[in-house]
Amino acid sequence: MVKHHIKDLGLAGEGKKRIEWADNDMPVLKAIRQRFEKDQPLAGKKMSACLHVTAETANLARTLKAGGAELVLVASNPLSTQDDVAASLVKDYDISVFAINGEDHDTYYDHIKTAIEHDPVVTMDDGADLVSTMHASYPDKLARIAGSMEETTTGIIRLRAMHKDGALKIPVFAVNDAKTKYLFDNRYGTGQSTVDGIIRATDFLIAGKRVVVAGYGWCGKGFAMRMKGMGANVIVTEIDAIKALEAAMDGFLVMPMSEAAKIGDLFVTITGDIHVLRREFFEVMKDGALIANSGHFNVEINIDDLEAMAEEKRLQVRNYVDEYIMPDGRRLYLLAEGRLINLAAAEGHPASVMDMSFATQALTTEYMVSHKLPVGVHDVPEEIEQWIATTKLDSMAIRIDTLTEEQKKYLASWEMGT
Repeated sequence: MVKHHIKDLGLAGEGKKRIEWADNDMPVLKAIRQRFEKDQPLAGKKMSACLHVTAETANLARTLKAGGAELVLVASNPLSTQDDVAASLVKDYDISVFAINGEDHDTYYDHIKTAIEHDPVVTMDDGADLVSTMHASYPDKLARIAGSMEETTTGIIRLRAMHKDGALKIPVFAVNDAKTKYLFDNRYGTGQSTVDGIIRATDFLIAGKRVVVAGYGWCGKGFAMRMKGMGANVIVTEIDAIKALEAAMDGFLVMPMSEAAKIGDLFVTITGDIHVLRREFFEVMKDGALIANSGHFNVEINIDDLEAMAEEKRLQVRNYVDEYIMPDGRRLYLLAEGRLINLAAAEGHPASVMDMSFATQALTTEYMVSHKLPVGVHDVPEEIEQWIATTKLDSMAIRIDTLTEEQKKYLASWEMGT
């Protein structure tokens, strides 16, 4: 059996069912896997992936292995691993997994160290922990890296900062910036799964509540849209004038967090930045306010401030809910320790939307090993995006129009006017 560090191999049976159920709703990735099995584009290539270990990710892992990759998979978040899926990947699919739900900080980074010591030529990240750790602590490993894929907004922010500072030493595909990713995964996936996680954790009635959405990027848009559809009074906070204007014209109230903090019933951070919710806002929140995060890292909520302010802390008053009692008697509720609520308390994005994201991951991996790219953060090639979108439409039995020769000529010309 392949090397691994997981919770319990005995969970594999349930994990396999979950993986197969997700696979039913991932036709694009399945088509790639079938081709990879024949073409073997990743034959003999060592790969390390630091991703959320879910049923959908399992089908990406299966696809990479089908293409010939020697894969090691580790978790990109301590609370997002589905232990039964990890067990099935090891037992049923012979893929090395080092991930345990609830693993502590040291174990998390021990697993990342294992992924690095695998000596990969290609890496895959969700948050850039693998790449940044390699750059900081294992620079000698970078020379053999052909490139990496990054699939989250937070990771792209980190990688662009590294590149700007001259610290980035490898090429990286910004999978998160692909239209086949952010328009669907970020918007519809995050929107639905964040609602799912909050409701599972709290049994909270959305209708009539004031829901404060911090950040109106694609993830924030998707979540705000769903909250509005469920009857919430949605308030958006932003630092970007254009996004704030867009939120206002989409029908949402827009105000500073200093004002929103006084009236919100539920607060959700989806920004990719640090300490979006902090002491000055906790001080004015109403009794019973719920606080959650759907950004990649738990730094969006200043938990140290919350700990310092609380007179008493009651852990797990409900699964994934910790109660902080302020000196004045107010109770603030932190969900899932401030980690990704959609993965910690629910199952993450639905398979159908991850089908496109992981198809993009698989095809950019194939592209990466067959092209020598310069150091930097690169966009996903347009031909990859078009193939994925076309294949997804085919799987949904949706047909679209094509241009006539006359229309092609017109779009390529400038002579014809009014």
